[in-house]
Amino acid sequence: MNRVRLTTPLTDAVVEQLRIGQQVFINGVIYTGRDAAHKRLINLIEQNKKLPFDPKGQVIYYVGPSPARPGRVIGAAGPTTSGRMDQYAPKLYALGIKATIGKGRRDSAVIEAIKQYKGIYLAVVGGAAALIARTIKEAEIIAFPDLGPEAIYRLIVEDLPAIVVNDLTGGDLYDQSINNFSIT
Repeated sequence: MNRVRLTTPLTDAVVEQLRIGQQVFINGVIYTGRDAAHKRLINLIEQNKKLPFDPKGQVIYYVGPSPARPGRVIGAAGPTTSGRMDQYAPKLYALGIKATIGKGRRDSAVIEAIKQYKGIYLAVVGGAAALIARTIKEAEIIAFPDLGPEAIYRLIVEDLPAIVVNDLTGGDLYDQSINNFSIT
């Protein structure tokens, strides 16, 4: 399998090279957000207000981390079901987000936004929250602290493993896997 190391922020040139099924290791700054934070981001956009971070080239990880134990940067950090953010994702891709990370399928509007704005969707393994947390070297709440674990965090990650599920050609790893699956 073709493994690729990515460093944020991502560029069009980098995203154009990625294809479904590739394993990637993400390094640098990524941001977190779930439903409540996404709703607030969209409200800010609709009110022409400044976002808590510049979305151009950035990655959003759909996660609500648990509290950090003593001596740890963050608690468990497993992915949230991505479909919960589908109503918000196209606007964020339009503003320059290059990748989102979660688990599960995306709807057709998100896949079209990925194609139109040169983005990707990455999945991480659900149930591996403690392992994923080990890749997070720094964590800081930058917006909406009243949301608790659903606040927006700025994370610094080293080799966070993910797989490309949707690429800018319209490829869909879930569809490919289903079409190639057979019982013999």
